[in-house]
Amino acid sequence: MAKNLFFLGLIVAASGLVSPPLALTFGLIYGFTAVHPYHVDSRKLSRFLLQISVVALGFGMDLHQVARAGSSGFVYTLLSISITLAVGLALGRFFGVGNKSSFLITAGTAICGGSAIAAVGPIVKADDEEMAVSLGTIFVLNSVALLAFPPIGSALHLTQEQFGLWAALAIHDTSSVVGAAAHYGATALAVGTTVKLARALWIVPLSLATAMVTRSQAKIQWPWFILYFCLAAVANTYIPLPHQVYGDLSLLGRTGLTVTLYLIGTGLSKETLRKVGWRPMLQGVLLWAIVGPGALMLIRMGWIHL
Repeated sequence: MAKNLFFLGLIVAASGLVSPPLALTFGLIYGFTAVHPYHVDSRKLSRFLLQISVVALGFGMDLHQVARAGSSGFVYTLLSISITLAVGLALGRFFGVGNKSSFLITAGTAICGGSAIAAVGPIVKADDEEMAVSLGTIFVLNSVALLAFPPIGSALHLTQEQFGLWAALAIHDTSSVVGAAAHYGATALAVGTTVKLARALWIVPLSLATAMVTRSQAKIQWPWFILYFCLAAVANTYIPLPHQVYGDLSLLGRTGLTVTLYLIGTGLSKETLRKVGWRPMLQGVLLWAIVGPGALMLIRMGWIHL
């Protein structure tokens, strides 16, 4: 029964009939009410599918818009990452969260959620429990953000650019940024995706710095899919092909993203919440409560803009 329900949800998510937030909701309902028969395989597939989907979305982007959003967001990204790292580590120390778990949660919040945790986890020699706690914390907050951000943006009458920038700066994972921005509008999707991917590039210097501090020899995971996203945008901008070709590829990216969010939702369960515990979750929530509203306030004041 659980297998049939899982595949039924997968088919619905891939049908194009549901939005990314709704697909995530279906996944969450499944995760909390059924025993996932493919938990490990589903997690691996969601990571791979996310990268493929982001690259496909690049075929719907104009390179000039990508470059403008990326360069404009550089300074904001540098400042927000630095502040988030400092505040997050201080909160972790205050609440007595383990050093490795605290660093992973902070890195995930500062840069790009699960991708950052997966990159720096092996470098600091985090064990399975520390990785699970950190990923679980980020995972829960991502789910909340994807569902909550679009209604908040609409209630505050944020423009497409404002919302895309806010999502990129305040939501952890690339998948949730793209999902929330796609629900808000095409311009929000373009801005949110490009600024978030520019933010994700900071995985590399953070990983190098972490390896130097810990004197680790672990292999650094390079975010190659970001390069492919840019190449897709180059093709869309400069290589003349029928518009429908690039449109179909971009649509496949959105469909892949919807499936990704469904898979992510199915991975969240009561057991995940129990493993996280209240201290790491409190650290993650408070850090997010500082980053999210803070970025929104600065955007609405006009201090952060494209």
